[in-house]
Amino acid sequence: MIKRVLLMGNPNVGKSVIFSRLTGVRVIASNYPGTTVEFCQGCIGSGVNKIEVVDAPGTYSLEPNSPAEKVAVAILDRAIAAKDSIVINVVDATNLERNLNLTLQLMKKEIPVLIALNLWDEAKHIGISIDAENLEKVLGIPVIPTVAVTGEGIKELVSRLGQAKRGEYNYVDDERWHEVGRIVDKVQTIKHKHHTIGERLGDLTIHPWTGIPIAILVIAALFFIIRLIGEGLISLLTDPIFNNIWRPLMMRLSDMLVSGSLIHKIIIGQLIDGSIDFGQSFGILTTGLYVPFGAVLPYIFAFYLVLSVLEDSGYLPRLAVLLDNVLHVIGLHGMAIVPMLLACGCNVPGVMATRILETKRERFIAATLMSISIPCMAQTAMVFGLLGKHGLRGLLPVLVTLFAVWLITGNLFKLLVKGESPEIFTEIPAYRLPHLPTLMKKVWMRIYWFLHEAVPFVLVGVFFVNLLYAFGIISFLGNIIGPFTARAFGLPFEAVGALLIGFFRKDLAVGMLAPLGLNVKQLIVACVVLTMSFPCIATFAVFVRELGVIDMIKAASIMITSAFLVGSLLNLIL
Repeated sequence: MIKRVLLMGNPNVGKSVIFSRLTGVRVIASNYPGTTVEFCQGCIGSGVNKIEVVDAPGTYSLEPNSPAEKVAVAILDRAIAAKDSIVINVVDATNLERNLNLTLQLMKKEIPVLIALNLWDEAKHIGISIDAENLEKVLGIPVIPTVAVTGEGIKELVSRLGQAKRGEYNYVDDERWHEVGRIVDKVQTIKHKHHTIGERLGDLTIHPWTGIPIAILVIAALFFIIRLIGEGLISLLTDPIFNNIWRPLMMRLSDMLVSGSLIHKIIIGQLIDGSIDFGQSFGILTTGLYVPFGAVLPYIFAFYLVLSVLEDSGYLPRLAVLLDNVLHVIGLHGMAIVPMLLACGCNVPGVMATRILETKRERFIAATLMSISIPCMAQTAMVFGLLGKHGLRGLLPVLVTLFAVWLITGNLFKLLVKGESPEIFTEIPAYRLPHLPTLMKKVWMRIYWFLHEAVPFVLVGVFFVNLLYAFGIISFLGNIIGPFTARAFGLPFEAVGALLIGFFRKDLAVGMLAPLGLNVKQLIVACVVLTMSFPCIATFAVFVRELGVIDMIKAASIMITSAFLVGSLLNLIL
């Protein structure tokens, strides 16, 4: 009896979408290789007929070259040892030759296999015709055409799971690619066709003369749209809700509590001129809710909406190829742009996405650089809220400083960190129109993750801050550390609390700067030091899991040292 189904295939062939179709488990799928960097589990059926489904990271062969491919091969080996599993080999119908290389390797393993011939519709659109019945006869295993996005063929795939069997196609390993060619000649025909609009656009966006100006326009449009949507949602939706509905409720609650008591400080915070100020009051139900829901969530939604469009359209791999030379300056190759962009939303998935890089050296450089110089969207929103009123005079020094840190530190890493940085080898997928339900589902999953992970930390942080103030601990630490921060960074003693809370949530820490009455120079220095110093606790935990304690200690030492040097330098020159 089948107890486990293992989904295996090349990167970017639609495994995650098939996994979601089979199990209903929500996973993020994108139009570029390496979306799945760790395995996912779910189930189909119920009761005694329940079958576990495992979505393994994409791999081009069973001879792994990256951490993600090693995970895939290890999962396969465990499934073979258990003797109760089958493999669904997800094959890209638009690139049969490359995918059959893995298929033939799987058929030599001691495990039953069947093929999901995915992207069946797209193959037809570009003039590729595959005789699926003949392919099934040649290989001796079931072959089911599927279109995972629409669900076509999934029912037949499930009904034929019991027909999976070990392959009997014999070949010599050294002749594997010749065998692949012979199989393709037997089952595939390609008709002549003219370039589609998507292919012409693909040519323009990958050629350096046209691709780089287009990339600049795309990135500029990306930030413009994020700001437009974020500010629009704040002014039209979240601020009216908090000001017109939530504030009156909280004022009533404030009247019921004893003003100045510890419980009032924790729940409501301080009243500013007799009223609640969501940016300065600092109570759990005032600032604690306003920061994640009122000030940050609109930007989070806007960022993930735009990023998801870039992912699903297939633009990111082209951007990776265009920026390959630039990223080699800091010891990385072009695909490092993917974790860097993800880190703009949140550093946690950014660090996890470094698994698509081949060597530990690259992963250390990428993870450390994004922890030092790339603020998450929540922190970016708070920085814009704090310094936006000062225009470019406030924002430009922060952005230029972080970019300079990214470039200079990356150069030093390239010179000093031992190891290799191989060249980029990535698949460029065809442009595809994003599937709206899939895109919105992905945006919702990321927002849910933000709310699930960030809100508790913000609330705990606000509670913790109030206790520290109430028991005089901030004043005590301010007296000890304050003279140092005042001399080095030009910040008042009160800023010590924000620097300490940055370990919980950096967006909350930036918000703590608002009531301190800092001038523009102090705000710039504080925002840069908070961005560059120790990562938030969630990123810290993932960093340890991905790279180990030793590398985390090295990275943390670099972060603290560079934050001190850059903060001191800014204090001198601004």
